Amino acid sequence: MRFADKLPKYLAETIGTFCLVFAGTGAIIVNQVSGGQVTHVGVSLVFGLVVLAMIYAIGHISGAHMNPAVTLGFLSVGRLPSREVMPYLSAQIFGAILASAVLRFTFPAVATLGQTIPAGPWAQSFVLEIVMTFILMFVIMGVATDARAEGSIAGIAIGATIALEALFGGPISGASMNPARSFAPALLSGSFAHHWIYWIAPILGSVGGAWVYRAVQCDAQDGTPKAGCC
Repeated sequence: MRFADKLPKYLAETIGTFCLVFAGTGAIIVNQVSGGQVTHVGVSLVFGLVVLAMIYAIGHISGAHMNPAVTLGFLSVGRLPSREVMPYLSAQIFGAILASAVLRFTFPAVATLGQTIPAGPWAQSFVLEIVMTFILMFVIMGVATDARAEGSIAGIAIGATIALEALFGGPISGASMNPARSFAPALLSGSFAHHWIYWIAPILGSVGGAWVYRAVQCDAQDGTPKAGCC
């Protein structure tokens, strides 16, 4: 299949990641400039709701990864061809940067643009990001790839997972779970303090979540039951 035939998928990933970063980090910025009117709970809900909306909007086009860690998790278990990886990652990162650029233009006085920065020791955030992304990818595998799951609930399940993880992890690590979401604000604000955490930890967590779900999944990738599975 020609690249042009796959272009809608990559455009969908660009738009989806743009909306995720624009709404999610935008909520953080608005909360900052409004003196906390959005609240931490509100910010968490915005992240969950925008992911929910984008899954229903573009999930049938691109799978609605919107996250390099999710893309690499799918790659690791054979759910995405290797030739698709770079276009997906490029689309996600471009969409995220574009969103942060629009927010920089809109809120020029806000320095960090919703950047994820550890609130305590870096190891604390590193562990949190691994575990939270593990849980996220485990849920994604369950509702988006398992033939026994009801596909219509994918957006609700994944959006709710992101919201609940942002609720408890946000004050410590920023609850990124997404390298593109962290990279764009860091790039536009010119600050990369502890930025490596938000690449390595989500990727480790996502790959781990994908492989653990694959280990417990009763159906093989072709939909046939695994031998000895109840």
